[in-house]
Amino acid sequence: MALYEHVFLARQDLSQQQVDALVEQYKGVISANGGSVGRVENWGLKSLTYRVNKNRKAYYTLMDITCPPAALNEMERQMGLSEDVLRFLTIKVDAHEEGPSAMMQKREERSERGGFGDRDRGPRSFGDRDRGDRPPRSFGGDGADRGPRRPREAVEGGGE
Repeated sequence: MALYEHVFLARQDLSQQQVDALVEQYKGVISANGGSVGRVENWGLKSLTYRVNKNRKAYYTLMDITCPPAALNEMERQMGLSEDVLRFLTIKVDAHEEGPSAMMQKREERSERGGFGDRDRGPRSFGDRDRGDRPPRSFGGDGADRGPRRPREAVEGGGE
């Protein structure tokens, strides 16, 4: 039997329980046609790059499938007929990955690192550079006043 990774996007207005019900439905289709479903990862509700059928977000789900091609074709046919599934993609692989997928690893690393506010920026802030090789700047040259301002007409050439 062939090994596949299958990702599908479900509509944003479904609940997580309805997405889980879709997964169970498609697991049943694969099992009925002589295949099996390994790991299932729910990646959650994510923003789409562009709108798909008026949806700006979708529930992403990854399934590792071991089945004959006929079982996969039947599942994809049913997904194509379903209004709840926006898009799907199936890739044939040589072996299923062990452990969490790249999407789940990224989420775990982000939680370990902490948020943006937890970063250590050091003792100085942005404007506190100490150049050491230059004297402090003096705006205005020698500190003398530049004199009174000229009226706009004199600067632009008369204005008449």
